[in-house]
Amino acid sequence: MAIQVKAVKEKFRVAKQVTSKPAESARSVVVGRSGGAKAYRSPALAAIHEGMSDLHSAGFLDSKTMREFDESCLTPVLKLSATAIRGIRIKAHISQAVFAAHLNVTPGVVSKWERGEKQPSGPAAKLLTLAAKNGIDAIA
Repeated sequence: MAIQVKAVKEKFRVAKQVTSKPAESARSVVVGRSGGAKAYRSPALAAIHEGMSDLHSAGFLDSKTMREFDESCLTPVLKLSATAIRGIRIKAHISQAVFAAHLNVTPGVVSKWERGEKQPSGPAAKLLTLAAKNGIDAIA
C-alpha cells in the first residue's frame, strides 16, 4: 500500500507541473458528488481530480494531499485592481446596477470597488476572476 501511495503522490507532482501554466481558454466545469459545480483549469485536470477523489474515498490518499491537490486544480482567485474591475464591466457594456446583480452585491459596492475604496472578497472575488478570464457570460 505504501508503494501505491508513493505512486499516487508522484502522479500528483507530475500533474501539478504539467498544469502549472494552462491555456486561458481551457476550462472545464464538473458537477461534484455533493452537487456543487467546480471550475477546473482544463478538462484533463477535471479527469485527474475525479480519479484522485476516488483514491481519497478509498483510503489510498490522505486528506492533506487531497487538499493540496484541490488547491492546485481549482481556478485561483485574482486580486483585481479598481481599473481592472471597471474594465470588466465596461467591456461587457453593462451598468453598475446590472454588474452588481450578476455578482449578487449592491451597486454601491461595485462603485466602491471601481473607486478603489474596497476590495472584493469571497464569492464576489471568485466571480470577478471568472468574469475577467472568460467574460461576463461566464457568470451571467
